[in-house]
Amino acid sequence: MAKPITSIHQSKPTAEEIQQEKLNELQALLAEQEAAVNKILEITGELNHAGVLDAVQAMVKAKDDIAGIAVEQLSGDPASNLIKNILNASSLLATVDPEVSEKLADSMKSGLHEAQLANGNPQQIGLFDLMKSLKDPDINRAVNFGLHFLKGMGKSLDDC
Repeated sequence: MAKPITSIHQSKPTAEEIQQEKLNELQALLAEQEAAVNKILEITGELNHAGVLDAVQAMVKAKDDIAGIAVEQLSGDPASNLIKNILNASSLLATVDPEVSEKLADSMKSGLHEAQLANGNPQQIGLFDLMKSLKDPDINRAVNFGLHFLKGMGKSLDDC
């Protein structure tokens, strides 16, 4: 009859065996991903040849100085003015109906196209030509829009 099991022997791998197993796994992974590894090595070689890696290394070493300069620049008046202007512009755009802004943008594109076509025209425009052009429905519509825009802007400026 067989003897009963009275103790269990667990074999713990040694540090060298664990390290060897990890090396074998890494070797298998490198063999599977050979093309990708070759590309990474080629890219890093090109970056090193171009001096990019040296620049990145210098930036990492000087990270505290760079962070200080960035914070100083962002806390200055020009940067805070830029941030305030961006916030004001975004709040303005948020209040404008998207269809109106799209139509205005399309009109501006069309107007810029017409202006580019007439840019090389050396003909001088006189006062009577200007008055006659107001009879053109497109010009009259744009002038009317501009005048009403200026009127609304002027009313709002009165509050300032």
